Amino acid sequence: MSATDRLAAQARTRANAGLGVMFAAVLAVTAYRIAAAGEGWLFDCGVGMLMCAAALLRERDRTAATAVGLAVAAAAALTSKLGHLTGEPGVATSLALMVLGGSAVRTLPPRRAAVIAGAGLAVMALGWLTTTPRPAAHPAPVQFGVLGWIAAIGVGLALRFLDFRRQAAAEMVRRDERLALARELHDVVAHHISGIVVQTQAARIVRRKQPASEALDDALADIERSGTDALDAMSRVVALLRDADDGAATTSGPEQLTELVRRFEVHGPAVHLQMPTGHGPWPPEVTTTVYRVVQESLTNIARHARHARSAAVTITQDQEDITVEITDDAPHSPVRHSPRGGYGLVGMRERVEALGGTLGAGPRPSAGWSVHASLPVPAGDRR
Repeated sequence: MSATDRLAAQARTRANAGLGVMFAAVLAVTAYRIAAAGEGWLFDCGVGMLMCAAALLRERDRTAATAVGLAVAAAAALTSKLGHLTGEPGVATSLALMVLGGSAVRTLPPRRAAVIAGAGLAVMALGWLTTTPRPAAHPAPVQFGVLGWIAAIGVGLALRFLDFRRQAAAEMVRRDERLALARELHDVVAHHISGIVVQTQAARIVRRKQPASEALDDALADIERSGTDALDAMSRVVALLRDADDGAATTSGPEQLTELVRRFEVHGPAVHLQMPTGHGPWPPEVTTTVYRVVQESLTNIARHARHARSAAVTITQDQEDITVEITDDAPHSPVRHSPRGGYGLVGMRERVEALGGTLGAGPRPSAGWSVHASLPVPAGDRR
C-alpha cells in the first residue's frame, strides 16, 4: 500500500471513529429523554443501534448497507405504529440514514443513487404518516429526519459534482502529459532517423567508390543499429501514450538538473544534489522523466513547504534501476497530508508507471516530505 493509500485509509478510520462517538452520544441522550418521559426506550435504541452499525459498515458494500438501513427504518416505522411505540425513525436512525444516503448518492452509479434517494423519501414519508402528531413547538424526530434526508442528498450530490470535477482535472493533467510525451517522441525519433539518413548517404558514397570495402559493411551496421535504437526508443515512448507544462527537452541531462536546482534555490531553501557517476547516458524518455519528477517535487516544496530549511535530491543507479528521491525538512502540514495528492503527481505517476517504474510520496517519520521514484534501466542501456 502506498503512502497516499495509507493516508486515505487513516482518514476514513478517523471519520468512522468520529461517527461512532456521535452515534453513541445520540443514542444515550435519546434513551435518557424517552425514559424521562415515561416511555419505552429499548425499541428506539435497538433500531438506532442497527442503523448506526449499518452506517459504520457502509464502505464494505454501500448498496447493501443502504438497502438494509432503509428496510429496517421502514419496518420500524410500521412496528411503532402497530405497537403504539415511540415514533420512528428516531434521531439516531435519522442520522444514520443521512450518512447512508449521502454516501450512496455520492459514490454509487447514477441510476442506483436515484433509486436510493427516492426510497429514502418514501421511508421518511411512511414515518411521518405513522407518527402521532405533536404540537408545532415540539416537532417529531421524523420531521428532523425528512429535512435531514433532503440535506444529505443535497450534500451527496454536491460532493459527487466536486469528485467529478477533480477527476476531470486529473484526466486533463494526464492528457497534457501524454501530449508532452508525443512531442518528445517526435524529437527522439527525428534524432535517430536523421542519423540513419546521414549514414545511408555515406554508405552510398562508399559503395560508389569502393564497392567491396569493409567500410560499407561498417556503415550498414551503423544504419542497422540506429534503426534498432529508433524502434526501441519509439516503443518505450509510445507505451507512455496509453489513452495517452512543457517540461525538459529530450536532451536534458545533469547540467539541466543543476540549472533547475540553481533556479529553485533563488527563492527556496538550499538543495543538496547528488548525481550518479560512472554510468553512460540514459535514454531520452528516462532522462526527461527524471527531470520532470525532480521539477514537480521542487515545485511542491516551494508551494507547500515554505518553512523548509533544506532539501535533497538524490539520484542513484545500479545495474537494474535508477532511483530518484527528493526530500525536505519542513514541519508536517495537514495541507501536504491530503490523501488525494496533487495533480502534478498524477502526471508524474502516469509517466513513471508507464516506463515500468514506481512512484510514491508521503510524509517522513520525523519531519518533511519524501518523493521516491524508481525507474528500470532499459536492457540495451545496462552496463
